[in-house]
Amino acid sequence: MRTGFIFSLLLLFGISKLTAQNCTTVPYQQEQLKNNIGLAEKIREIEEFTKQHIAATARTEGTVIRIPVVVHILYHYPSEKISDELVQSQIDVLNKSFRRRNADTVKTPETFKPLAADVEIEFQLAISDPQRKSTNGIVRKYTPIAKWKMDDAMKFSSNMGDDAWDAKSYLNIWVCKLDKLAGYASFPGGELSRDGIVLDFNAFGVTTNTGYGMGKTAVHEMGHWLGLKHLWGDENCGDDGVYDTPKQASYTPGCPTGIRITCGNGPNGDMYMNYMDFTSDACTNLFTTGQKARMRALFEPGGPRNSILSSKGLNPPLINEIPIPESDPQWLHPQLYPNPSSSVINLDLSYDPRWVGKTIQIVNLQGQTVMLVAITTTTMQVDIKKLQAGVYFLAAKKDDGESMKMRFMKL
Repeated sequence: MRTGFIFSLLLLFGISKLTAQNCTTVPYQQEQLKNNIGLAEKIREIEEFTKQHIAATARTEGTVIRIPVVVHILYHYPSEKISDELVQSQIDVLNKSFRRRNADTVKTPETFKPLAADVEIEFQLAISDPQRKSTNGIVRKYTPIAKWKMDDAMKFSSNMGDDAWDAKSYLNIWVCKLDKLAGYASFPGGELSRDGIVLDFNAFGVTTNTGYGMGKTAVHEMGHWLGLKHLWGDENCGDDGVYDTPKQASYTPGCPTGIRITCGNGPNGDMYMNYMDFTSDACTNLFTTGQKARMRALFEPGGPRNSILSSKGLNPPLINEIPIPESDPQWLHPQLYPNPSSSVINLDLSYDPRWVGKTIQIVNLQGQTVMLVAITTTTMQVDIKKLQAGVYFLAAKKDDGESMKMRFMKL
């Protein structure tokens, strides 16, 4: 977020042994700006709005903002179908962090304690969905995608992800398996269909993961979703736009102690215990009064997050209809049976509907294609009566490069 906009990304080297986070947002930001001509101007307008309305937030001290949340869990393997309890643990960490109620707030250095703030923002799983149907705010959806990239594909059902709920009324959180990423957040003013934060399973909720298993990656990303930059402004001794956070040279890995002076910020040094640094979870414990004002300014009338204050997501549902969960595939790879067969073979591709529309080649041992079969459904029969007895290979390939090659015998 070189100018405080677009997405923040936490790139973790060796996610099972998390020791440092690195943000690689700038190339993504440049791509977004290139693809959306009006985006840069919209972002500038929001920045100006924020600056103008920061003072207004002082008048709303004591007013708690409550944000309805929907968590989209995109699982491929059964082990990724995380529990309600783990989801709630993440919501609890968000609330304790934004309300300054974590037990570790006692670790805030004495010099920074006067700056630490109860942000007076809370998060709650939605109880009414956009159609005012009953919900627990958690959506679990099987996906054939085993690993996702920072391309927002997980935010669309058409890409085997899950569509956002109305971003004007809900905070959308997608939890999925990310490719070497911990998570990233959308910026205020971006496309509503992409609005929200994305977190890797290893960075979500309270877990035993070393370094970043206390749920504070979500706290950091939520700060970005609410308009905060990294403390160093994403450049050496840069400006994060907050008056009470000291300038610092760059991010802070690990869990330091003592005073760390950079950018001439003595005698108190870097505020590396701030949630908007990359310090390990055990050593982050505050937002400042200035950060609070910046985040809450977005909810002022005319602000990019103001519509959430009118959300019906936390109102009692009008329809107490319990959604029927989707059935999971019985296996995660192509199935062909019976084998051998004299008449037909059954092909089950229900684990991945993206096979529909592709073409199967049936090849003999000499490498000759003897049949072409269009895949019209995820479970289908292939008539092999006309094939001569012998051994054959069934082969096909998807757009994402995944291929299948299975051997069968015609009696």
